[in-house]
Amino acid sequence: MLDSLVTSKTRIKLLLKFFSHTNSGYLRSLAKEFEESTNSVRVELNRLTEAGLLLAEDEGKTKVYKANKQHPFFTEIKNMVSKFLGLDELMEKIVKRLGEVERAYIVGDYAMGIDSGTVEMIIIGKNLDTKYLQFIKDKTYEKVNRKVKVELLEQDPGNLNGLLIYGA
Repeated sequence: MLDSLVTSKTRIKLLLKFFSHTNSGYLRSLAKEFEESTNSVRVELNRLTEAGLLLAEDEGKTKVYKANKQHPFFTEIKNMVSKFLGLDELMEKIVKRLGEVERAYIVGDYAMGIDSGTVEMIIIGKNLDTKYLQFIKDKTYEKVNRKVKVELLEQDPGNLNGLLIYGA
């Protein structure tokens, strides 16, 4: 879906990076992460910055980029990226039918804004329906073509580094 609207693969990677999480990045690290030339990443960073979708801030000699949360289309782009990744539908289905879910986190690559093809989740709760979980994981793979790895915990260990997508 997103790749039919946006033809630049580098631009798609940048949108996924900045709008799937509150990430920031600088040119060289992004080029290395995406395995792209610094020039192609620079061109797209400049285009997105000129469009007002990204903000560029100087930190010493390094220019750091992040999503412009004040942009009128920020929420729409974030929602579109979320749908592209399949996270919104996945989480809604899991939380509604899984049982007594207290919290749900996206961890790993997706929490860092990297579309690696595997969505890693941690779900915290009690009396969770593991049969349904397996069913929804298989269905999600069929729909969004991404592997889903889920770890179930009864209590929040308190040191999870990821996106809290459900709970307080």
